[in-house]
Amino acid sequence: MTPSYYTPKGGHPGQDQLLTDRAIFTTAYAVIPKGTMRDIVTSFLPFWEGTRLWVLARPLSGFAETFSHYIMEVQPGGGSDLPESDPQAQGVLFVVEGRATLSIDGQSHKLTPGGYAYLPAGQKWRLHNTGQDVLRFHWIRKAWQPVEGLERPDPLILNEADIAPTAMPGTNGKWATTRFVDPADLRHDMHVTIVTFEPGGVIPFMETHVMEHGLYVLEGKAVYRLNNDWVEVEAGDYMWLRAFCPQACYAGGPGRFRYLLYKDVNRHMPLHPMAPR
Repeated sequence: MTPSYYTPKGGHPGQDQLLTDRAIFTTAYAVIPKGTMRDIVTSFLPFWEGTRLWVLARPLSGFAETFSHYIMEVQPGGGSDLPESDPQAQGVLFVVEGRATLSIDGQSHKLTPGGYAYLPAGQKWRLHNTGQDVLRFHWIRKAWQPVEGLERPDPLILNEADIAPTAMPGTNGKWATTRFVDPADLRHDMHVTIVTFEPGGVIPFMETHVMEHGLYVLEGKAVYRLNNDWVEVEAGDYMWLRAFCPQACYAGGPGRFRYLLYKDVNRHMPLHPMAPR
């Protein structure tokens, strides 16, 4: 089945629209619905030309602690030769619309919808929209946590279309994960995957575990249990879950329910305050 990726377009609702929406912000989780991603809430970054972005998550007291998540919108001819200013920041790019030219160590790579790039901390790279249409992609950033004896991961250039999803045991394929990184590769301290539920698929228990989560709904709709609440989510919505926030899910259909998922993994739990990032 051909993947479908929701992309925000900005704009503003008319003056005849109601104020009510599904935005929720609590100490355990947040839901940022697609209707909040308007022109007035975009941001800009140094050294990015023809580009604006929506910031979905950022390290903040009472909010995301380990990562930031942007949706980037780059006009034809736009892009950057100095995209990342933090030498400790590793990044994942996931293209949902348009075409990008990504340059790493003098080699160019074409990224189309479904394209994934892992960029290790300290890696020099450039990205430009060399196509005729607007480029939109997710950019997830995390400070890499080095471990003595483990080298930095290598860059990765992949596409979802080339990776077979891994079904959860006992689900008959109704719940599956597309993994871009080998889970056994402990050099990586974050995973960005795509989770797919077929209609009727469920998370059949209240997951309560240590990873912080960022979830962007790429396709479909579902009812998601977050802490004490059931919330309805659909393509274009974003969810943040703090560590140990109970979660479950029911995908009622009629189509697939899919989301881009960030988690921090493979490191000891810090016993001292973390160094400034």
